Amino acid sequence: MAVRLPIYLDNNATTPVDPRVLEVMLPYFAEKFGNAASRTHAFGWVAEEAVQQAREQAARLIGAEPGEIVFTSGATEADNLAVKGVFETYAAKGNHIITCATEHKAVLDTCRHIERMGGAVTYLPVQADGLIDPGKLEAAITDRTILVAVMYANNETGVIQPMRALSDIARRHGVLFFTDATQAVGKIPVDVQADGIDLMAFSAHKMYGPKGVGALYVRRKNPRVKVTAQVDGGGHERGMRSGTLNVPGIAGFGKACAICGEELEGESKRLAILRDRLESGLLQLGAVFVNGSTEHRLPQVTNLSFGYVDGGALIAGLGRDIAVSSGSACTSASPEPSHVLRAMGRSDELAHSALRFSLGRFTTEEEIDYVIKTVSEAVTRLRALSPLWQKEGAFS
Repeated sequence: MAVRLPIYLDNNATTPVDPRVLEVMLPYFAEKFGNAASRTHAFGWVAEEAVQQAREQAARLIGAEPGEIVFTSGATEADNLAVKGVFETYAAKGNHIITCATEHKAVLDTCRHIERMGGAVTYLPVQADGLIDPGKLEAAITDRTILVAVMYANNETGVIQPMRALSDIARRHGVLFFTDATQAVGKIPVDVQADGIDLMAFSAHKMYGPKGVGALYVRRKNPRVKVTAQVDGGGHERGMRSGTLNVPGIAGFGKACAICGEELEGESKRLAILRDRLESGLLQLGAVFVNGSTEHRLPQVTNLSFGYVDGGALIAGLGRDIAVSSGSACTSASPEPSHVLRAMGRSDELAHSALRFSLGRFTTEEEIDYVIKTVSEAVTRLRALSPLWQKEGAFS
């Protein structure tokens, strides 16, 4: 079967909308255009019904109750609402937040905002494999700690943190536990009850839904969690997030959650096989390093550093045929090496030579084989131009 170009292997940045999701969304742009907050006529009732169904679908996927789902414009807003909302609500108890050096910028920059507001933030280091040492978390907690914010699965490396061990520590000390689970939800089983999560952000466009819609899970019992709204207005979403609801987007988000729930197990196995095929094919080049734990990671992603090659030059060498990234799409404009890889102890050289390959629902075996061949040829070509490779790498 002929491979159709270009090949998309940047699904951690965003995913295409599944046709089944689009089909559900379309009526809410025109014939069912009502405002879900209009409670006096059928147009509003139809829209509200769609929102409620999506709330139930999103809740079911993560083991929550529908009333614990707060719809937002995406995970970045949900991250802001969680961190800033807890900081304001629990100010009387304390002002200390603990997070991780490899978090997404939406959390790191929000924590820096908290510091400017007079809060105290501890940035936990990670080990060489990208994992947090739970003992470091326990040692960092003080009597002023109100929130632990640790990403479920890293967007650059796919490394999955030990959620239950970390949340157990937070729970033991009476500290709320928040996770940005944008990359994990829909890819691996996530259960807010079993995982001990109090607040959790996730997003539609990472799971074959539309852009511009996400959610924050906020626990309602054991303990009941409160957050101060960051967007004021008409008191939508139980007063936690005002603004007219994006009904088509929310309907699509719900359908995307439902599909992921039904297909997750089989799709995870398929993608892990394809990812391992890609990885083993590229490791044959030599001087190629997997960044992050290979035991605790998402099934669809591998982050590889190609020794003696500049990642930017490699991406340029792949031309228009293969879509990959050198790190997070949210920081790809930065010339600095990945903060995630630096936190894991990678040298600037290896951090600059890293590429993230993230597979998805529509990735095929034929595409993977084409990518192995094309990337291998590009790396070989670039290394032939490298004096360092001629001197060191070719004989290592």
